[in-house]
Amino acid sequence: MRIVRWPGALLLFVVMSALAGVLVAVAVTPAVAISGQGVSGAAAFFEDLPSYLDVQAPQQVSTIYAKQDGQDVKIASFYAENRTSVQSDAMAKTVKQAAIDTEDPRFYDEGGIDVVGTLRGAAATALHHGVQGGSSITQQYVKNVLVQQCEQLGTQSKVDACYKSATDVTAARKLQEARYAIAVDKKYSKDTILTGYLNIVGLGGRVYGVQAGAQYYFGVDAKDLSLAQSATLVAILNNPSNLRIDQPTSAQNGSANGYALTKTRRDYVLRRMAVQHSITTAERDAAIAEPITPKITATTNGCSAAAQYSAAYFCDYVRNDILNDTAFGATAADRIATLDTKGLAIHTTLDLDLQATSQAALSSFVPATISATKIGGSNVTVEPGTGRILSMAQNTAFNQSDTAPDGETSVNYSADAKYGNSGGFATGSTYKVFTLAEWLATGHTLGESISTTQHAFPASEFRNSCQSLAGTPTWSVANAESVPSSMSVQAATTESINTAFAQMGKQLDLCKISQVAEAMGIHTAGGSSDLFQGPSMILGVNNLSPIDLASAYAGFANGGVVCTPVAIDSVTTAAGAIITPTPTSCTRGVSAEVAGTVDYALQGVLSGAGTAASANPGDSVPKFAKTGTTDRDVQNWLVTSTTKYTNATWVGNVSGQVGLANVRLGQGTTGYSAKFGVGKALMTYLDQHYGGDALPVPDQAMIGGRASSSGSGATAGAAARAGAAAGPAATTTGR
Repeated sequence: MRIVRWPGALLLFVVMSALAGVLVAVAVTPAVAISGQGVSGAAAFFEDLPSYLDVQAPQQVSTIYAKQDGQDVKIASFYAENRTSVQSDAMAKTVKQAAIDTEDPRFYDEGGIDVVGTLRGAAATALHHGVQGGSSITQQYVKNVLVQQCEQLGTQSKVDACYKSATDVTAARKLQEARYAIAVDKKYSKDTILTGYLNIVGLGGRVYGVQAGAQYYFGVDAKDLSLAQSATLVAILNNPSNLRIDQPTSAQNGSANGYALTKTRRDYVLRRMAVQHSITTAERDAAIAEPITPKITATTNGCSAAAQYSAAYFCDYVRNDILNDTAFGATAADRIATLDTKGLAIHTTLDLDLQATSQAALSSFVPATISATKIGGSNVTVEPGTGRILSMAQNTAFNQSDTAPDGETSVNYSADAKYGNSGGFATGSTYKVFTLAEWLATGHTLGESISTTQHAFPASEFRNSCQSLAGTPTWSVANAESVPSSMSVQAATTESINTAFAQMGKQLDLCKISQVAEAMGIHTAGGSSDLFQGPSMILGVNNLSPIDLASAYAGFANGGVVCTPVAIDSVTTAAGAIITPTPTSCTRGVSAEVAGTVDYALQGVLSGAGTAASANPGDSVPKFAKTGTTDRDVQNWLVTSTTKYTNATWVGNVSGQVGLANVRLGQGTTGYSAKFGVGKALMTYLDQHYGGDALPVPDQAMIGGRASSSGSGATAGAAARAGAAAGPAATTTGR
């Protein structure tokens, strides 16, 4: 038997009743209270409490969209709380009425507080030595708003202290809550308050608000909730931790016992609705007879959901893009909060139709795993002139676990360390394009004849005006096949002859070649060091990412103007505010004349004698290409471009050890030849759907011949060398 200490209880009841009387006076006759006429000291004290409550939009789900057949498609969501706020007319009438009839039947008649409930709560408080219920819907809304504000405070200690203050069962807290409730009731309509309340309430776990609750528990929108489903959601909000219906094995409230606890509360809600004449007794009885049958439809948090579109790596690129962009917040914590709480509608550059084609082409030639080595494959497409990333495919499955099995990883091979944790890969002969561009920019031509017979290149024969080459070992260079003793630069480009490009490098400034690469947007994928500038860099020893190499080649297709890659077209918050991400930056890397002549030269790579001839789809769309292969075919590249798209394919050994020269991949290809199968499939599709205009016009003076050069001996200006550089001495044989 409970022993009640009547004197103390009576005193507390008197105090609480007086407090309730103040609330009644203020709620019923606010004008008198505000003017101070006939108001007690307690009422004056009450009016001195803060009344302004900053009702901010609650945390909402952010969504990433891509295009498919010209329509927006949701591919992933991010949230701290799974909530999608909706307008009143997007909520079923039954769920609104269920909340009112159960939580606050006098909602439409009260002035922000439930006077009867407050008096009843005062009596219950006195008898049980603690503050008890009686909260109106408006008061509950206020408390949820305060709790929501706590979640925005950053550090956990601040969140915990704020939460304690917002939920403490004390008279002082209830007074302040009531003060806010009265002010909110004066400022907002009843429908606005009810809608706000139903959008903010917790419904178990990370599910908040009736729209997310309806979708999660029943697989329907809030406007389509049945009477029984509406009553179930209102039942859950009474005690979300214990009454949620997504835990079928729970001994207390699992599916085995028909979610007994929730059904008891749900049936109570239905009876209250009948008492308030919101439903008929027949409707009540029919709904009570229905079992609780959830259809759990989870909203996946993060990029895993994008896997159904083969777009998880692109999704992760977008996430990293946001977390690195100060447009979304001054600090990393701010940017995370923006993504997880502001309900962003993130419209991206991804073409899902192209993405599906890209993934199918890559997967058909490059498996996720092979026994010989750690195989990797990537295919990325960008748009010249805009930098928009159109597709981003990878041979592995996206998995963020530290113990991901072979064939699964969170590392995005297409991106660099900042956007995908990849250190990049040596690019082989695709890097020759920068030597070719500097060759043309310094007055040389495609028609010049170059010796191919030298294979040992001492560092003393090269010039670098930015760094000293002292200590750099002799560079051994070989070709993949027998070649004439000399050939034109055009032929050397078409057939990717290593010794010819080494000879060309001897007549140039290595620093200037590197500066051309940088001007075209090239940087090391790891981001921790400058580009290596020793002689061997001519044949691609720097580790680059496919996205950056594609962007550089897109710059050549765009008349020498390179645009930084972008993955986001537009962003709007749930509140309707527009966030403008850092846009692409388009800068001139080389002259239009150089770019046009480079494009002209690289068209030969797809011709009969060219190294990428087997990838040519044989249509009429003007295009150019370049291959790249490192020693022993460890890394293999193919970059192709029209004026409308640039596509980079990489197939290689992720760990960079075992060569892929004889490793068999899909459709009978090797590590070397797989890129041609991928490239041909992609070009066929891209030419049909994106096409391409006439390529930039070459400079006729840059095409013509010039005096033959043996390329022997050191070049002038070697005395200007400064700094330090040393590099690989291994024989380079890629093509």
